[in-house]
Amino acid sequence: MRSAWSHTAGIALSLLVCACGERGGAGGAQSLPVAASAPPGSIAVGPTPGAGAPPRAPRNPLASTAAVLQDGRRLYVWFNCAGCHGGHGGGGMGPSLRDERWIYGNGDAQIFDSIAAGRGDGMPAWGTTLPEQEIWKLVAYIQSLRTPDEPQPPR
Repeated sequence: MRSAWSHTAGIALSLLVCACGERGGAGGAQSLPVAASAPPGSIAVGPTPGAGAPPRAPRNPLASTAAVLQDGRRLYVWFNCAGCHGGHGGGGMGPSLRDERWIYGNGDAQIFDSIAAGRGDGMPAWGTTLPEQEIWKLVAYIQSLRTPDEPQPPR
């Protein structure tokens, strides 16, 4: 008896979902677009590279003060950039941020774009998650690596 009820409830739930799914339901929910580069049947995980990057200035509008660099380092740690780029940006699963060889360019605008829009080889897009000001702080911190201005970790 229990399995018959479960079967009936499952069918009813499926019909309800199908009836609401195509028209957006009472709340007007819409389905999210799938990334064009995603193969059929794949599941999107995390921000999609190239999605929703905010407009940007060609150069970092923030001065590289000690406070900005410390905030950038804090964001670098908080958003686990170190998980791919290493604790001091030396690389690992992701490329080094300390050397002179950069695939997408090492100017302020290119670094901003890499953070905001992501890159197809594993770099997630943070432009819809982080405010532009926070991305510029990350850019300032990354640009300070391998210079005397590089902030030291808090003790």
